[in-house]
Amino acid sequence: MNAGEALIQPDRGQDAIAIHLTDRNGFEGFAKGLNAAQRAALGAQKFDGSGYQTAIVPDGESWFAVGGVADPQSLSSWCLAKLAEVLPEGTYRLAKDASGGDPGPALHGWQTAQYVFDRYKKPEKPTGPRILLTEKAGRIDAVRAEAEAVCLVRDLVNTPAEDMGPEALEERIEALAKTHGATLETVRGDALERCYPMVHAVGRAAARRHAPRLMHLTWGKESDPVLAVVGKGVCFDSGGLDIKGASGMMLMKKDMGGAAHAIALAGLIMEAGLKVRLHLLVPAVENAISGESFRPGDVLSSRKGLTVEIGNTDAEGRLILGDALTRASEENPDLILDFATLTGAARVALGPDLPALMARNDATADALIAAGKAHDDAPWRLPLPEAYREYLASDIADTNNAASNGFAGASVAGLFLDKFVGEGIDWAHFDTYAWRPQAKPGRPKGGDAYGLRAAWHMLKDRYGS
Repeated sequence: MNAGEALIQPDRGQDAIAIHLTDRNGFEGFAKGLNAAQRAALGAQKFDGSGYQTAIVPDGESWFAVGGVADPQSLSSWCLAKLAEVLPEGTYRLAKDASGGDPGPALHGWQTAQYVFDRYKKPEKPTGPRILLTEKAGRIDAVRAEAEAVCLVRDLVNTPAEDMGPEALEERIEALAKTHGATLETVRGDALERCYPMVHAVGRAAARRHAPRLMHLTWGKESDPVLAVVGKGVCFDSGGLDIKGASGMMLMKKDMGGAAHAIALAGLIMEAGLKVRLHLLVPAVENAISGESFRPGDVLSSRKGLTVEIGNTDAEGRLILGDALTRASEENPDLILDFATLTGAARVALGPDLPALMARNDATADALIAAGKAHDDAPWRLPLPEAYREYLASDIADTNNAASNGFAGASVAGLFLDKFVGEGIDWAHFDTYAWRPQAKPGRPKGGDAYGLRAAWHMLKDRYGS
């Protein structure tokens, strides 16, 4: 899916191929309304109304499509995604039979199903756009923006680290700032070492063109509530001197997935004109190995003034987030949201599809979960147990960056971040995977957004005009 491609268009009665939806329970009744040749065509394609089944049925000199869904009266984001993947190029509309003709939330999956990452390899047999018509023309801009935000996350995460280092992330945020009339300040070099010492320490071993930096975008009226969005931008994670094995390093181009989510979310906020004073903060580094690498056992200073003993150089994302969260807290925000591909422990606990959510405020957590469930992007809340703070104790510094045991790794990482968020501030943390290991309809293998839609719809409810 290319940005701006009109995969959803207003239905003005133009010619279009019909899509009929049915489920297994309703299939027999649906088939009775067809002629013998059409029933034979469905039988030849082994179509019985099961979810994600598709079929093409002759209709005189033309044809129509049939899709199997769980419930034609209650479509999810993904109910039309398989059709959008496999149907020929053309223009389509839902038939007004069992589904009522309104794609509703399935507009999202229709668009994201047509995403292709072709920066390095063009499709051998490219398929032109499959366009879906809707009578609800007023929805189009909003659903297009949301799908494009998801596809932006995919693009950023899928791009290898050589082409998506800290400088490339800065360029992406700079373009976003120009589009929306925002202000961007980038801190690097001596100023970074002075003002964001943990960001500098983690990134200082990288080559000069991948030098560490912190991007701080601001937008909106200063009189509006402050919303801070923070994203972990580790553009590649070798593990540092506590080096990862080859298999563990293979996907580490995705370790800037938190930054990708934050950038995409900031774009949605500005495009919709939410009534907030937005602060987007992205610390961007490569956790490389050289003579400049920070070491296990080092004690780092931080922007907040806390000293941090390094128990593991592969727990670097929380370090750069710590400085960024401190800066965000200085704005006395109404809310801080951060996104990070932070821990393998979250994936062990929840798998790839469920982003782990940690939050100080129960009402904020409940709102994020409700928004996620309503838009097929539900996070799963994990606790921030006071009893586990002792796992981060250090004999020589204010805190360690990693526990010496293997318990509750995601929550312990959240507790580390909590140390750098100002007292009394409403804060929620997404530990997201940012990668889909196996394709599903509307969701190809590769970089993907988890928690983005949950956060976006919660924010619309909270700050929308």
